[in-house]
Amino acid sequence: MSQHRTTVVDVFTATALTGNPVAVVHDAQGLSDAQMAAYARWTNLSETTFLLPPTDPKADYRLRIFTPERELPFAGHPTLGSCHAWLAAGGQPKGEVVVQECGVGLVRVRRDGARLAFAAPPLKRSGDIDAETLAKVARALCIEPQAIRAAAWVDNGPGWLAVMLGSRDEVLALAPDFEAMKPLEVGVVAPWPAEGVNGERCAFEVRAFVPSLGIPEDPVTGSLNAGLAQWLVGSGRAPSSYVASQGTAMGRAGRVHVDRDGEDLWIGGDCVRCIEGTLTL
Repeated sequence: MSQHRTTVVDVFTATALTGNPVAVVHDAQGLSDAQMAAYARWTNLSETTFLLPPTDPKADYRLRIFTPERELPFAGHPTLGSCHAWLAAGGQPKGEVVVQECGVGLVRVRRDGARLAFAAPPLKRSGDIDAETLAKVARALCIEPQAIRAAAWVDNGPGWLAVMLGSRDEVLALAPDFEAMKPLEVGVVAPWPAEGVNGERCAFEVRAFVPSLGIPEDPVTGSLNAGLAQWLVGSGRAPSSYVASQGTAMGRAGRVHVDRDGEDLWIGGDCVRCIEGTLTL
């Protein structure tokens, strides 16, 4: 058996228990793929991550990311939560930004006070969605096809496609058929009312449905918001800086901060450590 420091970090929130938690295993070298997968199934969180020494000399660490069903090449909230845990454990970046090595390559993470933000990786698939797939999405979301105002592939690794509805209320009212949705990973977005909600103003409400990964709904999703930002900002549907709300339908209060800086879109959020301990496998 081996022992490993482990941290559970709540991501995209400054208030514990209102974001999306990720379990981070430090110094995970020596653990087998089977052990990593088994631990991810056991935690039953959206993602569980494993920090390893980098294989690329430009990287500060290597990250492996597992859902309860399979390994992912990239995911957003695990990137921020794992970086937060690595820094808190004494990690020292080689340059001004932290460089994470993962399945999609090198991902930059910058610090802005207590907030972390990753540079949105290039989309692996973008553009229009074919009519047959879009019809399947409408059926899976249990909505009429005309309720979808716009749609696009926004895949940066997990396989995301996105649809836009007309209002925040429409997004929050969704009750999908998850079996009908498989194997698609579907993000849904709609604008907030201009007057805000309960004194707060966000630009968009987001929900993420990923039943094929063993996660019917993900509370707050960095990779989806990264893909959405590239689509929405690039098509003029969103300003270059905005805040998205996600998790409302699950009793969470995630806030995703999007900022364009030159050619980069940075996807940021606050992180809170909730659990520190030792994992024995």
